[in-house]
Amino acid sequence: MRQAADAIDTGALDRDAKRVVLRLQRHGYEAYFVGGCVRDLMIGRVPKDFDVATNATPQEIRRLFRNGRIIGRRFRLVHIHYGTHIIETATFRREPETKDDDEDLLITEDNVFGTASQDARRRDFTVNGLFFDPAKEEILDFVDGLDDLEDRVLRTIGDPDIRLAEDPVRILRAIKFATRLDLEIEEPTWEAMRAQSQVLERAAPPRVLEELLRLLRSGAALGAFRMLRACGALKVLMPHLDSYVRTSEDSDRFWRLLEALDNKVHQGFEPSTALSIAVLFEPLVERESDPDTRTMRGEPGDQDDVAWEVLEPMAIRTRLSRKEFGRARTLLANQPYFVESPGPRFSPLLFARSEDFEESLDLFGLRVDARGKGRDIYEGWVARQTRARSATEEDLEQERKRTRNRKRRKRRRRPGRGPKSGGGD
Repeated sequence: MRQAADAIDTGALDRDAKRVVLRLQRHGYEAYFVGGCVRDLMIGRVPKDFDVATNATPQEIRRLFRNGRIIGRRFRLVHIHYGTHIIETATFRREPETKDDDEDLLITEDNVFGTASQDARRRDFTVNGLFFDPAKEEILDFVDGLDDLEDRVLRTIGDPDIRLAEDPVRILRAIKFATRLDLEIEEPTWEAMRAQSQVLERAAPPRVLEELLRLLRSGAALGAFRMLRACGALKVLMPHLDSYVRTSEDSDRFWRLLEALDNKVHQGFEPSTALSIAVLFEPLVERESDPDTRTMRGEPGDQDDVAWEVLEPMAIRTRLSRKEFGRARTLLANQPYFVESPGPRFSPLLFARSEDFEESLDLFGLRVDARGKGRDIYEGWVARQTRARSATEEDLEQERKRTRNRKRRKRRRRPGRGPKSGGGD
């Protein structure tokens, strides 16, 4: 159960998180680093966050730390603030009791306190169930996570069918860990993922969107979305996209675009929510904009109208905010301007100075990388952007005067359509 943590570089420990653990221990409480930070330290990765688990209750933690704030409803924990740095500190939990006649395994309450061992066993995967004591420099392993980490295996803690039914978002998390950490999903866990994928319809939409965005930003989006399709999750979450990659003759463009995004992320690029969503649906929008390949009902409009049609079902399903929906749609609608001649009233200067130009150009650059052609066009727009940044107000005003009388494109009215304002991601 306890093992010396020789593999952990103690110099990589977060100073503030260690301060929290040691202070809790000095006051007689159990306290450890827990979860993903321990896993990452064991394999030589630098953790993004250091989470702390303890047997102290939220109220007891709060009394010890004046800089602590109790948050959460379903899962109450304490955020301990050191300037802008936050150490998330949670009380050990155990599995909530279920009624004998309750066949619904979905967890809706998760606030029953427990021991360190019980807390480890209620977590999702064995590699995430490890605890590290920085005072004794020991690993606490109640779930054989060290063995699985050494064997590069991802498995659920306990019966995979039950664990995924309790929280179907674990399907997306399994794909995230398998692709980012190069772990092999054990066969029973994979079969449970396939069997439980339909239950994702009941998962909280904001959590689903958050995990999908993490997959897109992970640098392993290509492998992750192939795995999403293979286990059936893509069909549940984005049926139109799943149909496209299954039936379209040009669906390879979708995979090449994800590969281009991965390459860019490996270079340090951090795609926004809007750009991530635009990348996901760009091939589908382009296909539906072409009368010869369109599969949706009705006549194709311009790319802005088509982007609305394609994005709307996903936006409603995931409760994407109106702001992010509009931004993603704009990035997609701007793509023809890079390769087509919009007419004499179009101003490349004003376009290059527009609010969404830079991200629109990023998307176009990814399309160029995916297709392996158009690099000169892309570099030409990069040069235009440089010139536009140095343009004087007089230059801009001349362009505005020249384009002021152009006809405004009428947008089709869609009463009652589109994601509601105020939605989360």
